[in-house]
Amino acid sequence: MKQYYQLKQQHPGALILFRVGDFYETFGEDAVNASRILDIVLTKRGAGTPSEVPLAGFPHHSLDTYLPKLVRAGQRVAICDQLEDPKQAKGLVKRGITEVVTPGVSLHDNVLERRRNNYLCAIHFGKQEAGISFLDVSTGEFLVAQGDAAYLGKLLQNFTPAEVLFCKRSRREFEENFGPDYCHFALDEWVFGFDYAHDTLTRHFNTTSLKGYGIDNLKEGITAAGCILHYLAETKHTDIGHIGSIGRLEEDKYVWLDRFTVRNLELVHAQHPGGVPLIDILDQTVTPMGARLLRKWVVLPLKEPAQIQRRLDTVDGLLQNPELLAELDQYLRQINDLERLISKVAVRRINPRELVQLARALEAIEPIRELLAASELRALQKLADQLNPCAALRDEIKAKIKVDAPLLINQGNVLNDGVDPELDRLRRIAFSGKDELLNIQQREQRNTGISSLKVAYNKVFGYYLEVSNAHKSKVPTEWIRKQTLVNAERYITEELKTYEETILNAEEKLFSLEMQLYNDLVLSAAESVSQIQQNARAIGVTDCLSSFANTARQHRYVKPVVNDGTVLDIRAGRHPVIERQLPVGEAYIPNDICLDQDDQQIVVITGPNMAGKSALLRQTALIVLLAQIGSFVPADAATVGIIDKIFTRVGASDNLSKGESTFMVEMTETASILNNLSDRSLVLMDEIGRGTSTYDGISIAWAIVEHLHNSPKARAKTLFATHYHELNQLADDCPRVRNYNVAVKEADGRILFLRKLQEGGSEHSFGIHVARMAGMPTAVVLRANEIMHHLEQERAGTGLEPDAPTEFDEVLAGLDIEPPTPETGRRAPKAQPAASVHNAPRPSLQLSMFEPADPALERVRELLEKLDVNTLTPIEALLKLNELKLAAGSK
Repeated sequence: MKQYYQLKQQHPGALILFRVGDFYETFGEDAVNASRILDIVLTKRGAGTPSEVPLAGFPHHSLDTYLPKLVRAGQRVAICDQLEDPKQAKGLVKRGITEVVTPGVSLHDNVLERRRNNYLCAIHFGKQEAGISFLDVSTGEFLVAQGDAAYLGKLLQNFTPAEVLFCKRSRREFEENFGPDYCHFALDEWVFGFDYAHDTLTRHFNTTSLKGYGIDNLKEGITAAGCILHYLAETKHTDIGHIGSIGRLEEDKYVWLDRFTVRNLELVHAQHPGGVPLIDILDQTVTPMGARLLRKWVVLPLKEPAQIQRRLDTVDGLLQNPELLAELDQYLRQINDLERLISKVAVRRINPRELVQLARALEAIEPIRELLAASELRALQKLADQLNPCAALRDEIKAKIKVDAPLLINQGNVLNDGVDPELDRLRRIAFSGKDELLNIQQREQRNTGISSLKVAYNKVFGYYLEVSNAHKSKVPTEWIRKQTLVNAERYITEELKTYEETILNAEEKLFSLEMQLYNDLVLSAAESVSQIQQNARAIGVTDCLSSFANTARQHRYVKPVVNDGTVLDIRAGRHPVIERQLPVGEAYIPNDICLDQDDQQIVVITGPNMAGKSALLRQTALIVLLAQIGSFVPADAATVGIIDKIFTRVGASDNLSKGESTFMVEMTETASILNNLSDRSLVLMDEIGRGTSTYDGISIAWAIVEHLHNSPKARAKTLFATHYHELNQLADDCPRVRNYNVAVKEADGRILFLRKLQEGGSEHSFGIHVARMAGMPTAVVLRANEIMHHLEQERAGTGLEPDAPTEFDEVLAGLDIEPPTPETGRRAPKAQPAASVHNAPRPSLQLSMFEPADPALERVRELLEKLDVNTLTPIEALLKLNELKLAAGSK
């Protein structure tokens, strides 16, 4: 226990798995946590004594089962192993921490998700800007960036790191900017020194400067990256040769998607249980490398038209050649996780079965390279040039490792026969020893004439010859007697002892030699790490482009025109996710959207609830995003002038933990949009102002549309969905504002959603119809309809002159909005004084139909008063009518 507490003192924040014999044990508070997380028995060590301590443990061979559960629960787990053979140890067995596994630092397959990166992130807050770095230790991908808190928050949401590191003194700053939800770990302040970080990076990459990586001017980013390498050393991950370079995340290369937009568009995560994010529809990759790369492409759309065009042309070429696409798919499916396999080689943690998978992957690269090289597409030919099948390594693995190799090297029988003569000799001794013993037994039976003689083994004497008492006289004199039993005697011979020693040592020597030969092979494979990493990157790109082609073919996507213009013109666009969720046989209703900076900059969309306004806004953003990641789009045709920022204000929720209401969250997100607009922005706003009173909401929505229209620095293309029909008046005063509505058809008091966008404003929201469709009690629906008609009549009866001062003008004045003047040409919306709900009609009462003096009719009246006709079914109504008839007839 003294040994345990010394190790615990070195790693106070970690749960220690302490190897004792064949078990990993946990003690004290660690045992309490482990028993709760792993659902294992909590017991005690030294129960009833002053040294009593909680204890929980599991067999060492179950580590791969229990370790992932601890890590997923957010635990940092320090694995303490026995560093010497207990049989040869004198006194206490030497133990030490061999690895610290954290949510962000793990190479265990059961902890990692195959189709997602597992990023460790570090953040350093400087005086002006902050630096951020991401590392996936399982693949070797190392990235760095620098910017303000908003940019770092966007990257954090896009990359969703498994663990975040920051300085202890920056805890409050981190939580204020990014919230407390990330799994994090705080490090000492000295780790975040620029000189220390710079020296750590240059020593790792074996360079004198970082100019070659293009990050030498990112002082805060370098500090964050150096912190990550320090953390790896602290967690005993020192074999990190696969981290061969570091890349810069350049903000100006990618479309700005703030954290609200990534969430609202549900790009990689659904907002609600059972929801389907875009990535689930788009991802038809067949390799883990492709799946991980595609997630990155989705959250980092491109802004360079030439690069986008290369991707689009490649996808188009694959679609034009379905045979090539099918063959690529066939060979790509044979490639396992090449990126993580070679990383395991670099850190010396690859098992024999994974080495066989590596060889198979390299074998599939050769035909892929030939297919790409034979293509007429320049982009595919460049990918072919990057592929190297590493034939020497592939052939060496196939020659040395058995096809059916076991999972673990210590299980033996890993290498093929003929790899090493000494290995073959030891195998013959170890595995044919029983045959040799049988030969000795048969020979001695013949020589002595003792037919019942047998060769046996026990742990005390080893191998021996056993002779029954009836044949004792036939035993040769050179045999040495070792044990006397009631009915027999046991003997040994020099030959038997020599062979016993040979057999017993053969397995140990065999294990040692096989381990040595296997490690030599792994070291040989490590020389190809950088080349195989390049293969993995090229395979990932090929897989993503093939996935785009397959998606386009299956879902009828078309090639968009992406250029430097400012026009966004989508013909018969569809929502890529919703159209895949529709019932069989039901077609998605497509719509056209056209936005530009000169004629139709802002489209105000009105229409009832459930008509499809929100879907229209989202599908526009998704089509733009798909086009700029190089994918075909769900439309009949699309022209996309490069968009540099996509903003969405769709839906809202409370943030009560910070004291923010739904309306406050909405205004915060809207403010972020208005403060970050650019001339090539795409803005999508849905129901702005609905979280407050009608006048406040209309005023804010009105002012926002005017601001977007009149902003001198940016004519952002905007779709503005609203229920405030008063905003339709803006088209009269703002030349680049257009009114559209989502069509519905009303008949017999019911509405049919046509989901078709058409020109002109809408005057109705049909909210009561939607309430009825949602299953609202009939009585509530009828009462709401009654009140609505009363309010409409009262409002119509007020009839103020259009230019008369109204309460609305006072609201606008309170918001510091410039009053309408002949010079500005702007005016406030027509006044619509609200009718008083206090003057709404009271619920109507049933008039008396009968004279109360008549007892039979009195009975009928009582029955009528008890009836709620709004809840009766037709059958129940007929039965009640018959009952009333009988009651009246009893007179």
